[in-house]
Amino acid sequence: MRYGPEHKGEVHQKIVKDGSRRVRTEGITGAAVSAVMRDAGLTHGGFYKHFGSKDELLMESVCEAFREMSDSLVEAGERSQPGTAWKAIVKAYLSVEHCDHAEDGYPLTALAPELARADKAMKAPMLGELVKYKNRMLPFMPGRRTADKERAFFSIFSTMIGTVEIARMLPEPAMREKVLASAREFLLRSF
Repeated sequence: MRYGPEHKGEVHQKIVKDGSRRVRTEGITGAAVSAVMRDAGLTHGGFYKHFGSKDELLMESVCEAFREMSDSLVEAGERSQPGTAWKAIVKAYLSVEHCDHAEDGYPLTALAPELARADKAMKAPMLGELVKYKNRMLPFMPGRRTADKERAFFSIFSTMIGTVEIARMLPEPAMREKVLASAREFLLRSF
């Protein structure tokens, strides 16, 4: 059976999306190529038709995770009332749904410790993704000047990342919700 010219691109994107979910769930070292390919309905042997290495798949998967999450938070911000977009973002990020579904969440929440130990070759592109992410979030952040918005971004997102990491470690749903609610209330009062 012959496939159209767009088929390879569609398959490639499916592999990246599946890899993105798997890397957020299992971490950088846990996302095996064979499992990602199986998730995409393909054999391990077809991997090199799409990627030069596992690192290439990993980078594209993490970039996809940043894009998916920023799209979701931008949508939450755009649906809110003027001046309250950052609050909508905080509420969406610090929700039980986000906490309970790492596969759909922010990549730094799932991968920060691993990325901190990654080699320089991986850190440079991750910095680029973080800068793009920050730039997409900046218009929604509280503050009048860009410098104020950047400070708010780093304070808000660092707090949210750490909160979700801690909440995900807790065994009881009530405990997770208490941690999320505490951080949500703190951030909403702080800016």
